[in-house]
Amino acid sequence: MPGIKALAERLNISIGTVSRALNDMPGVNAETRQRVLEAAHEMGYVANAAGRNLRKGRTNTIGLIIGTGPTALAGDNFYSEVVDEMQSVLLDDGIDLVVLPVHSAMDPIAFLRRTLMRGTLDGIILTATLTDDPRIAMMEDTSMPYMTLGRSRTPGDYLWIDMDFEEGARQAVTRLHELGHRRIAVCLPQENVNFASIYQDSWRATMTALGLPATDDLCFAEEGSEDGGARVAARLVALDDRPTAVLVCAEPMTSGVYGGLQAAGLRPGADVSVIAFRQSPLMRHLSPPISCFEMSVKQLGRDMADAIFALTYGSKTGTAPQSSLLPMTYIERPSVQPLDR
Repeated sequence: MPGIKALAERLNISIGTVSRALNDMPGVNAETRQRVLEAAHEMGYVANAAGRNLRKGRTNTIGLIIGTGPTALAGDNFYSEVVDEMQSVLLDDGIDLVVLPVHSAMDPIAFLRRTLMRGTLDGIILTATLTDDPRIAMMEDTSMPYMTLGRSRTPGDYLWIDMDFEEGARQAVTRLHELGHRRIAVCLPQENVNFASIYQDSWRATMTALGLPATDDLCFAEEGSEDGGARVAARLVALDDRPTAVLVCAEPMTSGVYGGLQAAGLRPGADVSVIAFRQSPLMRHLSPPISCFEMSVKQLGRDMADAIFALTYGSKTGTAPQSSLLPMTYIERPSVQPLDR
């Protein structure tokens, strides 16, 4: 069973240096820390740390890993609501939930390695899944129970819960087509988050099925923030054949799209119809009110808590948890208008 001494001997460095690197303590340069983490992963130290912890008794702790980039937090209360509901469910069974924020400047793989090596968690939830997500590949090589909020194309037999981005894009395009719109643009976060890829693929498939143009000039990718949304609006209005409607996949971008349209002298709804994805407090003061999809964040939190509990400690009902899509309901408001031209 490889331990700190074996790692030190392999790397020809002191046991103290290895220990400080594994525990993210000061006094170790970045290159050495990375060498230690990579060697520990190759030698199976991650799985052994978790195994030692289990032999001592479980920690009754689940970790929720959240990035702090623009598409993750962005001033919204999404994660605070999810965490609050998860805690209320897990505490009934004596399980603690800890939130582990990953700063946008940090290496998420190194952060996950350190988290696993500490052996303080019974299970992990990954969020903001990427199209190709190396965190999932890493977790597949360990014995740690885990699930994801969001899907990924990364291979693996893992549990996930996600929002129905395919259906959202399909309904939005279909409704706008019914109202006479043909040039329907899509606004996406440029970060490599998988939900954007799912949404774009569904937009393109629905546009094509309805005989509408799904050309690259109608796809706008920018940072998933308010400023990114404003840049999308500026690019959109500069087109000679301006789109008459736009779908916005990330909530923080929506107010930026509104502001950018208004700065160009265009009225959301009357001049350019706008459909956002999820109802969010970030958009409650937009004028005109935004068309979007409603979902129960509390239900999402409950579903996630039930799923990770069953995965980690065993199902209370005897039924294994299944991956699932959270239902969403389209709500039309004045930001969508029939095409009158």
